[in-house]
Amino acid sequence: MKDQMSRRSFLAASGAIAGTTLLNPLSEAKAETVSSQAKTLEKIRVALVGTGSRGCSMWGSSLVKDYSAYIEFAGLCDKNQGRVETGKRLIGASCPTYTDFEKMMRETKPALLIVTTMDATHHEFIIRGLESGADVITEKPLTTDEKKVQAILDAEKKTGKNCRITFNYRYSPHRAKIWELLKAGEIGELTSVDFHWYLDTSHGADYFRRWHRLTECSGSLWVHKASHHFDLLNWWIDSDPESVYALGNLNFYGKNGKYRAENCRSCRHTNECKFYFDIMKDSYYKQLYVDNEKYDGYLRDGCVFRNDINIFDKMAATIRYKNGVQVSYSLTAYSPYEGYRIAFNGTKGRIDAWIQESHPVSDVNYDEIVVARNFSKREYIQIPFGTSGHGGGDKLLKDQIFLPGTPDPFKQCADTRDGAFACLTGIAARNSIASGKPVDIASLTTLQPQAVKEYRRI
Repeated sequence: MKDQMSRRSFLAASGAIAGTTLLNPLSEAKAETVSSQAKTLEKIRVALVGTGSRGCSMWGSSLVKDYSAYIEFAGLCDKNQGRVETGKRLIGASCPTYTDFEKMMRETKPALLIVTTMDATHHEFIIRGLESGADVITEKPLTTDEKKVQAILDAEKKTGKNCRITFNYRYSPHRAKIWELLKAGEIGELTSVDFHWYLDTSHGADYFRRWHRLTECSGSLWVHKASHHFDLLNWWIDSDPESVYALGNLNFYGKNGKYRAENCRSCRHTNECKFYFDIMKDSYYKQLYVDNEKYDGYLRDGCVFRNDINIFDKMAATIRYKNGVQVSYSLTAYSPYEGYRIAFNGTKGRIDAWIQESHPVSDVNYDEIVVARNFSKREYIQIPFGTSGHGGGDKLLKDQIFLPGTPDPFKQCADTRDGAFACLTGIAARNSIASGKPVDIASLTTLQPQAVKEYRRI
C-alpha cells in the first residue's frame, strides 16, 4: 500500500511521461507525400492463399479498405471451394478465385503472395511463391519444423526473392517504447529477462477448438503462439537465441476434461460445460466456416476436450542468448485473464511492464512501463492504447509494408532470418521436452546464432 501511495504521488506530481515518440512514424507531411506518390505508382498485384478469418480480415478486407490505392488483388486461393468464394465476398475483392494454387500463380502472375494457410503448409506456398517469381508475406510462424525452415532459407537464396514475416507485436507503441529504452541504455547492460504470458479461457481455449490443437498442424503453441513472444525477445535483446531447455504438459484441456464431444453443436453437455461456444451466433464465422463444412469437414467449434489434442497447455523454458542474456519464459493457456508480465534486468536497473488484454480492472486508457534505476526513484511511462489490433501494431505494420518510403526507425521489419529464429526457439523447446535435454539452436539448420542480431530492411 505504501508503494502504491508513493506511485500515485509520483504520478500526480510529474504527470508521468508519455510515449509520444512512438505514435505512427508517418508524420502528416510524410503521409501527404506518400498519398501523392500513390497517384503515380503502378499498383502491386497481390495473390492471397488461405481465406480463413485471418486471411479475409487482416490481409483481405483491411487491404481493400485502406490500401487499394497501392495494391490490387489478382487472385484468391483456398482448398475449400466454398470458403474461397465466401472469402471473396467478405474481402470485397473482384478477382478470380482458385482451389488450385499452381494455376492461380500461373494465370495471375502476382508480384506479391500473402500466405495465411495452416502453419504446417506455410513452407509449401512460400517456396512455390518464391519460385514463381513473387515476393512473399507470410503470417507467423514461418513454419513448424527445422527441415521446413531450411527448405525456405534455401529457396529464398536460390530465387533471390524475399519473404517477410508479419510480426505485428513489434509495432505496438508500448513494445516499441521498451525497445527504445533498452537501446538508450536506460538500465545499463541487459543481463536477463523474465517473460510470462497468460492466455485466458476464451482466447486460450480457442486454440484447442481449431486445427491448432494438433502439433502436426500448428507445431504446438511453442511455435504457433510463442514464436510471437520469441521474436519480441530476439528484437528487444538484439541477439540470437543459442540454446533452449524446456518443460511442458497438457494438464487442462484435451483428455483432462469432464465433458467431451466432437464439437459444440453436437454436444449433450452445452448447459453444463463452461467452454460451450455457440458458433451460430457469430455471423462471420457461420458464413466462413459452418456454411462451408460440407466441402472439407472442418469444424471451427471443435470440443476443447477432444482426445486427439496433443499440444501442451502449460510451458516453461530457459533460453540462453549468444550475447549472454538469460531468459525465463512461460506460457499458460487456461488463465482467468489474458496478458503478460515482463521484466528486464540490467547492470544499472530494471524495466517492468504488465499488459492485461482482457477483463480490464480500471478505466485507464494507457499501458505503463516502470523504469527503476539503481539508487534512484522509479519512472512511470504511460503509453496510450493503440487504435488498431495487437496493441496498435496492425495498422503500423501494414503502413510500413504497403505505403512507399515508410521509415523503419525501430528495426521492426522482420525477414526470414527473424522468422526462422523465432520459430526455431519453439522447435528447440519442443525437441528439448522430447529428449529431456537442452537443444543447441545451431544444430537445427545452417543458421548460426550471432551475438548482435542481423538487420535487413526488405
